Amino acid sequence: MNKHNNNDYISTYKALEISNNGDQVYKEYNVAKEATFDLIINDIKIASILTSPSKIKELGIGYIVCEGIAKAHEIKSIELEGTSINAQVENSDDVELWQELRSSGCIGFRWENSEEITIDSNTLFHYYNVFNTTTYLKSGIHSVTRGTHLAALIDSRGNLISSCVDIGRHNAIDKVVGEAILNKIELSSSYLLSTGRQSAGMVLKVARAGIPLLVTKSAPLDTGIDAAIRTGLCLIGFLSTDKMTIFANEDRISFTTNGV
Repeated sequence: MNKHNNNDYISTYKALEISNNGDQVYKEYNVAKEATFDLIINDIKIASILTSPSKIKELGIGYIVCEGIAKAHEIKSIELEGTSINAQVENSDDVELWQELRSSGCIGFRWENSEEITIDSNTLFHYYNVFNTTTYLKSGIHSVTRGTHLAALIDSRGNLISSCVDIGRHNAIDKVVGEAILNKIELSSSYLLSTGRQSAGMVLKVARAGIPLLVTKSAPLDTGIDAAIRTGLCLIGFLSTDKMTIFANEDRISFTTNGV
């Protein structure tokens, strides 16, 4: 698993703990850090993103791809300058339209208009390998702060490719996708493992990246299931060591007795 530098994620504070019997004691608490970065595309400010202050370039790339602003090959450059993520992409008209929709409050149109998203992948994932990846959901950062989410990219054999931690479940997905794009990893033969609830916004991020399977230890929402059905993404929820539930497109899961 990727090693995370705790200094990027954690601040320490002294706080007063009170028990129900009235006992009081000061303790040190590890608290998840939060920072704001502006995403600027073709000189247009698209978003201010609250995030853990790490892997910010990866966040920018993943956000651009997972929000449908541009394809990976359309990103010409991306640089971090202070608290600004400056990117240049092709299809500048689309960027202006995206900014218009966002500023007018119509961004939900882009989230819900998923009929045009089709995942191009014939990869099958064996259910046994999915069960074996529950260990990748654990994060040292979360264990000491209780304030972060994790997203991991897994190959078809159940091996960990990379993982990212962030205070936001959406950001964790953007970061792991952005990291995969930087490392030229084939997303269509991998799947994404998440600790967060799966709404339409989450599912569509993964679908736009071309990832055919999304697995979470948490619950899906109705919009997430509907988006998965429409895009052809297999959505698995409530993953544990002994159970999981397939909510959409179960044909992407293999149940052969000889494994993968």
